Amino acid sequence: MTELRRVVITGLGLVTSIGTGAEDVWRNALAGTGGAREIRAFDPSRIPTKVACEVPDFDPGDFMDRKAARRMDRFAQMVVAAGGMALDDAGLDPKDIPGAGVYIGSGIGGLGTFVEQTTVMIERGPDRLSPFFIPMIIPNMGAAQVSMTFGLRGPLIATVSACATSNHSIGEAFDAIRLGRAEVILAGGSECSINEIGMAAFNAMRALSTHEDAATASRPFDVGRDGFVMGEAGAVLILEEFAHARARGARVYAELCGYGLSGDAHHLTEPDPSGTAPAAAIGMALRDAGADPEEVDYINAHATSTPVGDPSEIRVIKMALGEEKAARTLVSSTKSMHGHCLGAAGGVEAALTALALQNGIVPPTINLAHLDPECTGVDHVANTPRTAPIRTAVSNAFGFGGHNAALVMRRYEG
Repeated sequence: MTELRRVVITGLGLVTSIGTGAEDVWRNALAGTGGAREIRAFDPSRIPTKVACEVPDFDPGDFMDRKAARRMDRFAQMVVAAGGMALDDAGLDPKDIPGAGVYIGSGIGGLGTFVEQTTVMIERGPDRLSPFFIPMIIPNMGAAQVSMTFGLRGPLIATVSACATSNHSIGEAFDAIRLGRAEVILAGGSECSINEIGMAAFNAMRALSTHEDAATASRPFDVGRDGFVMGEAGAVLILEEFAHARARGARVYAELCGYGLSGDAHHLTEPDPSGTAPAAAIGMALRDAGADPEEVDYINAHATSTPVGDPSEIRVIKMALGEEKAARTLVSSTKSMHGHCLGAAGGVEAALTALALQNGIVPPTINLAHLDPECTGVDHVANTPRTAPIRTAVSNAFGFGGHNAALVMRRYEG
């Protein structure tokens, strides 16, 4: 059997509510900066939720041709911007890597354009619809626009698996490089659903926080949490075959070592209370990495700040690692700062996990004032970052419909 190739992370591109670019996002994450604020994208007076983690002052013209940008929904604009930043961060010229792949997904796609164009049809008639309506809303267009913008003709895939989308994108890209299908792949996700219908729909599910104080609305693991805070983001990681990266003297953030996935087969939105399937996904990722549960130092939790989801994930972690080991494992949810970015969430969190491994610092769960008794049993990194010699980390992502995906990374040692 042919030995699988090693894969490293050599570039990060991020557009988030807590910063743009890896350095900016990392600095603000360590400072415990929250990205939630009163909604500016629309008048939220008709819905219960008034706050979200919007990306402030994003101008696509700063990152791409303005004519091209007008033919993209905001979710595609953000991930094209993130892709360009990731390439620059990795020191890669797209002209030198035409065979590079793009594995980028979105949970919902161009919801903003859908709302806008539906309004046009109702108010002005079907003959006034934009010819770009469909190409702007379909979820694969984030990946397609990155491919076209940078002239990348390698494997091109767009995953759609709700909040597990980015982890699936990164995991599948990881496998593709290991199997020799590409030397470089841009992987991640994008989501921009902060509009009236997107927020109202999640309110109808009673999934969003209605907490009035934006600064403390996202409270993973806290006894007072009442739902997630919607975020938007574009996140791209450059995955690169190890020998290819070493040959060009690339800076490496971390090594990607394992990928696991499973399905709950349980409920449209709620996790399986048994925790069997997500624990299996973590176990699969650890076996893929050749890692024992005892080696896990840090878990970037999916924890969205929902009453049901957070304690469920703690149970899953205990099942996957064993209760004794779980009690000694650092856990944090960076969604407390950047919000729940749906299909982009795993991309933002994978980037922060890689940065944590590189720097030996774990970003915190902010707003964790009163730990829910049902969320005990792990070592929570609450409110302030923790310096620790972490070498192996797991990043979890769980999506509506029972999609589970876990990534394992290691500190890069050469």
